[in-house]
Amino acid sequence: MKLRSYRAAAALPMMWTELALASWETIARRSFMMMSGACSPAEYYRMAAEKLRALNHTAMVLASGRTGATVVAAALRPWHGPATGNAKRLRRK
Repeated sequence: MKLRSYRAAAALPMMWTELALASWETIARRSFMMMSGACSPAEYYRMAAEKLRALNHTAMVLASGRTGATVVAAALRPWHGPATGNAKRLRRK
């Protein structure tokens, strides 16, 4: 097993955990913002745009035909980064 593939495989459980926790936190905070009427049009746009970007990137990675932990990590990266970033950003609001 190549070192890069080994590192990707070792990082996957942490990446999945961080993604799950950050997603739950982001959904909860955005839901509260929507219920309280504090969710701006810019936030709605951000929600839709980041999902489309992540979906597009993931589709391109998966369409490459490669397999392995490195590909899974690459496919998760566009979901992981925005989710953790949104959780941190929304914590400050």
